[in-house]
Amino acid sequence: MNFRISHIIAALALLCQTFSMSAQSLVESADSAYAADDFAKSTALYLKAAEVDGTSSNLFYNIGNSYYRQGKPGMAILYYERALRLDPSNVDARANLEFVNSRITDEPGDRGMFISNTVNGIACRLSGNVWAGMAIGCFILMLGAVALYIFSANVPLRKVGFFGGFVLLALCVIANVFASVSTRYSTAHDRAVVIDPSTLLSTSPRVPKDRSEEAMLLHEGTCVEILDSVTTRIDSVATKWYDVKVDNNHRAWISGKAVAVI
Repeated sequence: MNFRISHIIAALALLCQTFSMSAQSLVESADSAYAADDFAKSTALYLKAAEVDGTSSNLFYNIGNSYYRQGKPGMAILYYERALRLDPSNVDARANLEFVNSRITDEPGDRGMFISNTVNGIACRLSGNVWAGMAIGCFILMLGAVALYIFSANVPLRKVGFFGGFVLLALCVIANVFASVSTRYSTAHDRAVVIDPSTLLSTSPRVPKDRSEEAMLLHEGTCVEILDSVTTRIDSVATKWYDVKVDNNHRAWISGKAVAVI
């Protein structure tokens, strides 16, 4: 019996090693294809590696680079955004995302409120786990400051403990808020990227019948916020439509075929 179990464990270990080597060889082949300017091949190999070994921020970053070099900014932005969902501290993905965003056609207006945008901008620079670790660290230091205030006989040290405790408490609360915001950002699926060269948005969830139903024209790479979705059927063909917010002043319906959800 033990002999069989050991054989099963060995077989599973060999299988895992084979998959790992397969994924590694796919990434190496993709790197070689990218270096040789064969960007279509590198994209296909990186995507295959993601299927075999799972996703990662760096892998999504490489896929984004491959798509951009193919002249597909929408897909590049999509994968840079996905890379940052997995690791908000990926500075290369963030830099490339900002670069590609600066080169797309559309320039949407303001989105959200200034305060919420500022909080989101800071919180989403780090992962929720990092912010949570900071919150725990501040809480432990706060307990030390409270202990210093209670047990120290030195008046200046007690003042340090008293005021320091309040500061650390505030930092602990802020870090917890940022952890919540960052976690919500990394798990949300309410953003999408236009991947068609251009697409016409409608005032209702269907292809515009005339100019009165045409809302606005968006181009590849524009990010939108998904508010709702419906599936319509015409001649037994199902089409998904998203109710999206482009900026604070524009909201319309867009075909699900024209966008990819981040």
